Amino acid sequence: MQQVPEILYIDDEVNNLVGFKANFRYHYLVHTASNTAEAREILRTHPDIRVIFCDQRMPGELGVDFLHNIRTEFPRPIRILLTAYADMETVVDAVNKGHIFRFVRKPWQQEEIISSIEEANKFYIATSMLDIRNEELQKAYHELDKFAYSVSHDLREPLTGILTAIKLAAGFDQIERVHEILGLMEGSLMRLDAYINSLRDYFLLRRGELELSDIDFYKLFDNIVQFYKMYTKNNQVALNVKVEQSDTFRSDHAVLELVLHNLLSNAFKYQRKDSDNKQVNLSVIVKDDYATIEVSDTGVGISPEYIKDIFRLFFRASNEAEGMGFGLYNVQNALAKLQGTVAVTSELGNGTTFKVVIPNK
Repeated sequence: MQQVPEILYIDDEVNNLVGFKANFRYHYLVHTASNTAEAREILRTHPDIRVIFCDQRMPGELGVDFLHNIRTEFPRPIRILLTAYADMETVVDAVNKGHIFRFVRKPWQQEEIISSIEEANKFYIATSMLDIRNEELQKAYHELDKFAYSVSHDLREPLTGILTAIKLAAGFDQIERVHEILGLMEGSLMRLDAYINSLRDYFLLRRGELELSDIDFYKLFDNIVQFYKMYTKNNQVALNVKVEQSDTFRSDHAVLELVLHNLLSNAFKYQRKDSDNKQVNLSVIVKDDYATIEVSDTGVGISPEYIKDIFRLFFRASNEAEGMGFGLYNVQNALAKLQGTVAVTSELGNGTTFKVVIPNK
């Protein structure tokens, strides 16, 4: 249902205020003011006003001056000047100072007022959409700037490590020293591979429509267990899985996997090194057209001061933090695409739990 435009009518003649409201209250949401001070207060308390009619001959402040003076505080409403004295000086001032959308002569006709409001409302909608697009564009430019810097920095770091290792290895005769250098090179290549995978996920989320299919969480979680089997064995981490699903659940398989792998990757990555009981728990309950997924760990936890920032692009809690700052940002964007939500609870030194809720498609 289309929103009814809110109108502000300003005139120092009470009869005109009463007449305007009586004529148009059934068509629009009408506010009236008998002076410009009252008009400013109405604009402050009613931010959705779209069209302002103001009489030119207002006492204390001419209509064109009022419309000029409110532009900074109230830039969006469309301004229309009412005047019985449309001399050339008034016209020039209205255009140059007040940025007037239209003139209406007094005494006004009902048809002309309606025509003015309809045209002004269309212009208001168009300019509002343009403002929103400009804000989105500025955000995209800011993100692109950060993205370009991070890519150049994070791709260069592992490559620099490999080049340094090659130069060192060239001066070694002992095979043990060469093996040590190869281990360092492997670590750099693994970081580079993880970064490329994060970039792939980032652009996967930029594609258009979702590709929906039936999700069998039993099968999906079995595949995940197999995927991490070698890692859990080598690093002595227990992966505990629980599935409760009796209903059909539809979603985008690739985007859902992206969410799970990013959350699990962090759960494994940030285990406490000194712990003898390293665990990661993965569970899902499919009920009432929602899948509720929990990923919890016995890891290092997240400091309360960083909880609100962990989903930001390229965010790292410290210089020692592993990863490239893509993972949780990709999780948040993936869930937005699935119309899902995520909540985080964490205790520093005692682990973290992510609770994800995704609607059935």
